[in-house]
Amino acid sequence: MKTTYAPFDVADYLNNDQVIAEYLTVAAEDPNPDVFIAAIGDVAKARGISQIAKESGLGRESLYKALRIGAHPRFETIKAVLHALGVKLTVVSEHSV
Repeated sequence: MKTTYAPFDVADYLNNDQVIAEYLTVAAEDPNPDVFIAAIGDVAKARGISQIAKESGLGRESLYKALRIGAHPRFETIKAVLHALGVKLTVVSEHSV
C-alpha cells in the first residue's frame, strides 16, 4: 500500500503575530538572503497576497517577482511589504545579553 501525503505549506501555520515574528526573525538570521525573502513570501501568502500587494503599494505580479527565490528586491520594497504585514525590522547588538 502506497502512502501519500499532502504537500507541506508553511503558510498554513503562520496564523498569529507571534509565530510570524519568530518565523521572520529566524529566517533573517540565516546567512542566505533568499531564506528571508522566501519567509516574507510565506507570510504574505498566509495573510493574502492581494491584500499585502494593495497595502504595500505594489502590484500582485510585482510582489510575486520581488519575493521569489533569487530576486534582489530593493530595501524600500522589503520595508513596504513588512509594513503591510504588520511587522518591523529591529537591529540588536550581537554582543548584548
